[in-house]
Amino acid sequence: MKKLKAALFDLDGVVFDTEPQYTVFWGSQCRLYHPEHPGLEHEIKGSTLTQIYDRWFSGPMAAEQSVITRRLNEFESQMSYDYIGGFEQLIASLHAHGVKTAVVTSSNQPKMENVYRAQPQFKSLFDAILTSEDFAFSKPHPDCYQKGAARFGATPDECIVFEDSVNGLLSGRAAGMTVVGLTTTNPRDVIEKLSDIQISDYFGVDYDSLLELL
Repeated sequence: MKKLKAALFDLDGVVFDTEPQYTVFWGSQCRLYHPEHPGLEHEIKGSTLTQIYDRWFSGPMAAEQSVITRRLNEFESQMSYDYIGGFEQLIASLHAHGVKTAVVTSSNQPKMENVYRAQPQFKSLFDAILTSEDFAFSKPHPDCYQKGAARFGATPDECIVFEDSVNGLLSGRAAGMTVVGLTTTNPRDVIEKLSDIQISDYFGVDYDSLLELL
């Protein structure tokens, strides 16, 4: 019988319902700097800040990166960090069965300090929190999820990844893990070919239902 040893969660759009807020922020910046490219805020979803800057704010716009970063830091300090429905119940179910849990996110430590202030009990939900400072490569490279598994001495077939972005789903797939796709950021038809199951929230999801996916 296969064993579920570790559950590895992305952060935005997976633990927290923050993606609509980021769409507002990046929509304002994209309209300001790239009015010729309507809808760009949707195209960059799931990209790291470095990837966004390299692709869309380099060259003549490089000087604006520090301005955008300052605006982003201020925006994140005021954001709401509300859990995706059913998330806390799922974590309780996993811990009750001895499953290790980790956040595996491209967010940096300053962003996480905002999270800790908004949700003081957040750290207690996880056995490990891995951020961008812990990884050599960004998603869709599997490095981050490989490091998450290694933290618990788990093999890929003992891990389940929870992701919402295309890059994140690709990362979990590349790591050889079972992937749960959340439809919080992309529509089901976009993520279904990159995930083993698609969910809109965690209601009705527990240890037993996840074990069946392995």
